[in-house]
Amino acid sequence: MTPSILIVGATGNTGRAVARTLPKLLQSNRTLNGNRIIALTRSSSSPVAHELAKLPGVEVIEQNWVEITADWLREHEVARAFIASHNEPNQFAEESTFYVNALSASVKYVVRISTTAANVRPDCPAYYPRQHWAIEALLDSPEFNNLQWTSLQPNIFSPLIMFPAVEFIKKYRKTGEQDTLRLILSDDAPVGIIDPDEIGVIAAHLLAQDDTSVHNKAKYILNGPVDITGRQIVGMIERHIGAPVKDVRYKDVSFIDMLYEHQYAATKQSKNVIYSIKRAPETAWEGKCSSSTTSKEILEIAAPKRTPADVLETLLDE
Repeated sequence: MTPSILIVGATGNTGRAVARTLPKLLQSNRTLNGNRIIALTRSSSSPVAHELAKLPGVEVIEQNWVEITADWLREHEVARAFIASHNEPNQFAEESTFYVNALSASVKYVVRISTTAANVRPDCPAYYPRQHWAIEALLDSPEFNNLQWTSLQPNIFSPLIMFPAVEFIKKYRKTGEQDTLRLILSDDAPVGIIDPDEIGVIAAHLLAQDDTSVHNKAKYILNGPVDITGRQIVGMIERHIGAPVKDVRYKDVSFIDMLYEHQYAATKQSKNVIYSIKRAPETAWEGKCSSSTTSKEILEIAAPKRTPADVLETLLDE
């Protein structure tokens, strides 16, 4: 059996683009050409899984990644891996277990998705960036020297930011009525929101490198090509509907209330922990998440190109 490259969450936000991009890159790589690509999914019957199964060299496997053992990794001869973990309160326990098993199974290189760089610190008020900080600290320890890794620290995903605008425009076109427009961004702080597909493309390029040591222990900051503010989103909406937006609430994180009630309340998760997510956008509101912070290596590898306007048009067509 030939070595394989594992894509955890191959049908997810970023994993889809990894799985779509990687086969082409491997075909032109004399060293890695012939390596298998394992696209991991929780449902091999989904439309995206069926699409990925048609790609050359891609094998779709239905497997819960948190149950992967060192023996499983050895059996499938995993040499490299991509992982975009969940951000549940038990993320550290489950993602670190994966790396311990990867180390034991002699996996050579891992590309992982982190979160907004300005938040990845031990004193971040939101809980999940602290987990990413802890994972990166674990991987950076001497005990993990035999496992090379790169952590991608992307800015907030553009569909999440643009979705309220999309819903606002669609409703207005259908009914002529306006609800309150609720935006996560502030009115004036520039933020380099990024399309998750472009994060996947960057991850695929890293996985296809002949010499991964160049990117070992690297933490790369990813932003979209241009900044946007909440006020600019309002302007985009007004151009689409041909009318002024009557009521806007910037810095709106009320969706966390619904998230807690629908997803976490019945699980007995700490409300204090979950509600700390409301603090995550503060660094964006403070102007610390602009496109100017993008790592130069990202611009050299595969510079993101999709603008907020591009994303808005795509979502409106869906």
